[in-house]
Amino acid sequence: MNTPPTITLTHPTGRGLQTACALMLCVWIALWPTGSQAQRVPNEIENIDYLITYGAQADPARGDDDHVQILFFSVPKSYQAPFYIRLYDPDTGGQHDELHSGANTKIRFSLYGGQSAYSNKDAQKVNPTGNYASGNPLASKVFGADAAYDANWYSLGPFNPLQGEDVPDMDAYVFKLIVEGLQGDDGNQYRCFLSELNTSNRALEGANAFAYEYTFKLPKSRGVSHIYPFVDKSVISVTQYNFDYDRDGDILLYSVAKNRHPGAASNDKEWAKSKHAVADAEKNTTLDIQFQKANEGENAVSFYITNQYDEAIPFFTIPIGGPPRYRYDLKVNVKSAPGK
Repeated sequence: MNTPPTITLTHPTGRGLQTACALMLCVWIALWPTGSQAQRVPNEIENIDYLITYGAQADPARGDDDHVQILFFSVPKSYQAPFYIRLYDPDTGGQHDELHSGANTKIRFSLYGGQSAYSNKDAQKVNPTGNYASGNPLASKVFGADAAYDANWYSLGPFNPLQGEDVPDMDAYVFKLIVEGLQGDDGNQYRCFLSELNTSNRALEGANAFAYEYTFKLPKSRGVSHIYPFVDKSVISVTQYNFDYDRDGDILLYSVAKNRHPGAASNDKEWAKSKHAVADAEKNTTLDIQFQKANEGENAVSFYITNQYDEAIPFFTIPIGGPPRYRYDLKVNVKSAPGK
């Protein structure tokens, strides 16, 4: 009888993986195919149903640390037609919203373009301080409880791509959407869509969306939500921060070189953080931060991630290069049976 082959699994050196996954900032937008789902924020691939912004008087224990959400939309220079930012369920008193004091909340959606809309460092910070509303104001609307927009759409626009900030490294024009809780204590759940059309959703070829912080609603049932930060070649470590997760399961980091790497999970009304070294194989790749929800019920959480210089790292609604897959070298050593 022959002895079965011995299979040895070893960790990758990263050299071949880096070559295969090497991405530069200037091709962020071009590396993932777009489609009808590609520009929904949050996206289906993230398994996050809604973003949520609470009114200014809401208790932070509900999951929103600052009552402001900032999103960026990149429109490639090759796209030259008008477009719209479509908002799903932007009102504050409907079936998808979290009501606490009788729909007393008002939320403002504001779009900015032009010089410094994206490049101003205050706009890329996780706390809304300083000149985070930089750039040229293009459109703004305040929503309260309004049945006309309950589980319905409202379109901002049309906009000309040239109204965005010209970002040569992305070969794109970038727009910034700021969502602010002005008053009240209810939670407004909503989605956004970058669309060619005013009355329906048609994705822009080559466009994308990203953020530096999310406040989002986890699915009501048990499940896994994903956030996909892109780690460039200069990053040697990342620190993930999460607020008010209520210890509702595990937070795990996956990458081409990490498999179920545990992260710290926060309790009620508190921040938790954990630092993670970045291997050579992980540079210029996407990470997968997974919120593995263990319990049924409502839960909102805030999240961001920084590099070794405490600078926020962008994450994309569609992961650049696709979701990361853990890789390993497979070596097969065949040993003969004794006496052979």
